[in-house]
Amino acid sequence: MRLAIAALLVAIAVPAYAQDAPPPAAAQDAPANAAQPAPAQGQQPDQNQGAPLLGAGQALPAAPEPPKPVNPPMTGPRILISTSMGDITVQLDAVRAPASVANVLRYVREKHYDGTCFYRVAKGFVIQMGSWTAQMKGRGVHKGPVPLEANNGLSNLRGTLALGREDAPDSAKAEFFINLADNTGLDHKADDPGNTTGYAVFGQVTDGMDVVDAIGNVPTGDGGPMPGQWPLTPIVVKKVTILK
Repeated sequence: MRLAIAALLVAIAVPAYAQDAPPPAAAQDAPANAAQPAPAQGQQPDQNQGAPLLGAGQALPAAPEPPKPVNPPMTGPRILISTSMGDITVQLDAVRAPASVANVLRYVREKHYDGTCFYRVAKGFVIQMGSWTAQMKGRGVHKGPVPLEANNGLSNLRGTLALGREDAPDSAKAEFFINLADNTGLDHKADDPGNTTGYAVFGQVTDGMDVVDAIGNVPTGDGGPMPGQWPLTPIVVKKVTILK
């Protein structure tokens, strides 16, 4: 009789306990950097757990940066571009861009660039000069085409000079620009077997890049051949000379 009463009390107590207990918490994914539980004493670690996870506050190691593109050394004469904001020295590459260099030197010897201006400032992109004066007067250029030499192994990296041109490949004249950044999108295209794409690099600034950057940061507006890219204060090219 006593055993029956005890069993009845247990049967009544168990449901009451289950009703009073809080429901189990919903399952959650552990953070990626959660520490693994230590094995119980005398238990061997699981060899299939893989590499240890990072502890809290630890960052994943940074992936190595790709190597920065560089151009090979350039060989040829140098020119000095004297501007109202300072001097820029340029090393030309008469080996890889002989036609482009010969074209620019021809204009230099004829003093074509003297008294012109930087008429285009595209911030973070390029500055450009050639055949316009600060009074927006153009200068005559030679009609003969300059063969495009974009496929010469030189890239439009920061500080390089390249000939401007029209849509046709062999349409460059006196205009050229200086790259303010690595503008590899202006390079010869890999799927072009000839010389019909890209802009031909023919030189590299070796001194005066601070002047180039200063020109690249002047206030601009409308008024020149490139809308919104005309320097509000003229940047005059006093003269361009060939250095010995």
